[in-house]
Amino acid sequence: MRDNVLSLRPLIVATGLVLAALTAPAHAFSDDEARRAILDLRQQVQQQNEQSQRAKLQLADQIQALQQEVAQLRDQLELVSRQQPSAKPGGAAGSANPPGASAGDPQEQAAYDGAIDLFRKGQYKDASESLAAFTALYPASQLAPSAQFYLGSSRYALKDFKGAIDQLNAMVQKSPDNARAPDALLVIAGSQIELNNRAGAKATLQRIVRDYPTTPAAGTAKSRLQLLQ
Repeated sequence: MRDNVLSLRPLIVATGLVLAALTAPAHAFSDDEARRAILDLRQQVQQQNEQSQRAKLQLADQIQALQQEVAQLRDQLELVSRQQPSAKPGGAAGSANPPGASAGDPQEQAAYDGAIDLFRKGQYKDASESLAAFTALYPASQLAPSAQFYLGSSRYALKDFKGAIDQLNAMVQKSPDNARAPDALLVIAGSQIELNNRAGAKATLQRIVRDYPTTPAAGTAKSRLQLLQ
């Protein structure tokens, strides 16, 4: 029996070597597949990172472009809202009083002039309070639409954009033919931009072009619309 076992030993060893040889390629193939899978995964991750980086750069460019649009619009609105008003009744266009408008009551005129003087000096909080008081005391005044315009512009300067929109919308609705109406809409559009309401700003600017086509505000509105495309 022992001789039989000894005679089988070479066969057992050979069989083991064959099995080892047969199983080795299988293990090597599995390792290659794993390495390729890892490389593929790394490549996919790298591509995703690159796509994410490109998306971030594109978003940054869009944000920068929008900020530039807002800055340009704000600069234009500052020119409108900071026009040097004149307290003289019946002043020329660009003055605090619309052409031909003046108060019959000296006390009324003095209240208006005092509020406008605060606005001209850049004291927007005090101007806002004085103009609000004027419109409450003299709602039927010929100067009321102009006072409402400067009240809305004061709120814009104070960054009360919603308050500016509400005030100026009321002014335009009540006095659509007033000389300040298109400028009021321009300030409304600027406030909407500040509130990130680009669709509303576009609609307001388009309204200026449609309803007040011959005014300087219409030209400004057209250029702002191009920026907002």
